[in-house]
Amino acid sequence: MDLLVLGGTMFLSRAVAADALARGHRVTCACRGTSGSVPDGASLLRWDRSGPPPEGLDGRTFDAVVDAARHPSRVRTAVDLLPDAHWVFVSTINVYADESTPGGRPGALPLRDEVAEDVDLAEDPDAYGAMKVACERLVLEGARSAAVVRPGLIVGPGDPTGRFSYWPQRVADGGEVLAPGSPEDVVQVIDVRDLAAWLVTLAEQRTEGVYDGVGEPLPIRDLLAACAVGAAPGSAATYTWVAQERLQALGVEPWMGKQAVPLWLPRPEYDGMLAHDPTPSLEAGLRLRPLEETSRDTLAWLRATPDAPVTGISREREQQLLAAVREG
Repeated sequence: MDLLVLGGTMFLSRAVAADALARGHRVTCACRGTSGSVPDGASLLRWDRSGPPPEGLDGRTFDAVVDAARHPSRVRTAVDLLPDAHWVFVSTINVYADESTPGGRPGALPLRDEVAEDVDLAEDPDAYGAMKVACERLVLEGARSAAVVRPGLIVGPGDPTGRFSYWPQRVADGGEVLAPGSPEDVVQVIDVRDLAAWLVTLAEQRTEGVYDGVGEPLPIRDLLAACAVGAAPGSAATYTWVAQERLQALGVEPWMGKQAVPLWLPRPEYDGMLAHDPTPSLEAGLRLRPLEETSRDTLAWLRATPDAPVTGISREREQQLLAAVREG
């Protein structure tokens, strides 16, 4: 297979290129080439997608294209250039307007109203999902065949967000851990390597349709237990569960940031965001590794990468919060 990866130097797109190369495919990565290197064996075709396509794409044909762009103009240009390839477009669960209903899947949840023009997310971060809706439509309408995959929270070695990475590291450090919300709050992550492998399979098999790229939903209690088993066997960590009302009163932020406890989301308004039904994706070939393995490998990557991004409250702030909780 001749595969064009639009990207190829960062996290998911690089993992896609690496997986395809390992299977013996010919891989071309079209990107600026400024965010890192493409995997060994891939060809680099420099393309700043804010401008016109490079001459190197004129007359080229590819069996498949994998793209994760968020700008409708860039997706439109690429689809117009390569309509006969099989497209695998990486979207996001943020296209769904309903984030409160657990068990969602494509066709079962309403989508956001699309934004068909490029929007600066620094000015309007809420436009992200709406632009992706437009990108999906452009691919589904413009390509001869296509699969659209809507990932949830992508985790694992190389994660540029640091949201999940906080937990293997924190559990490995041991001691009293501030655990957010209820132990039964459902969360959901997918290892970047599993998602990448599935995207390559969808390209190989020319699979069509719309899917959620998600792992199995599980209580956050079980996620922390998996972190302990995978990243910190024999960890002496103990967990103090702090209800969301108390967290909010203490000024703790959800999801990510220096004042946040990562993966915590306000309930019930976000009960569905990390609780999608993975069944259709598993039936379409998605294979998931144990979360313990993801946790182990993420911690190993963190320890080997001193400047790896990790979001969340500092240990000092955590101890302050725990003291406040004990005081009532």
